[in-house]
Amino acid sequence: MSMDRIEQWATTLRTEWPFRLRLRAWPVAITLLFLLCMASGLGVVVTTHMTRVQFAQLQQLEQEENQLQTEWGQLLLEEGAWSTPARIEQIATERLGMRIPDVHDVEVIRP
Repeated sequence: MSMDRIEQWATTLRTEWPFRLRLRAWPVAITLLFLLCMASGLGVVVTTHMTRVQFAQLQQLEQEENQLQTEWGQLLLEEGAWSTPARIEQIATERLGMRIPDVHDVEVIRP
């Protein structure tokens, strides 16, 4: 009797080669949907993390921009203080020995 069973098994094996997967549609669909939900959840987590990191970088860059704007304003004020006409005249007098010419030293040239 066992020989008959073996022959029957061998015949079945030959007729169904390659082995056919006999899966029902619902378990496969549910498994596929579960995997898709897990992938979607993981995508949400990764996106949220990336958004938070980029927002932190944005805040840091905005703070740096504010500091640079403040420094730029201070430099403009300093430039204005260094280039006043009174300061330029003082440096020309002290360092270069320049003076305002007298009225008698001025010559007017007419065309």
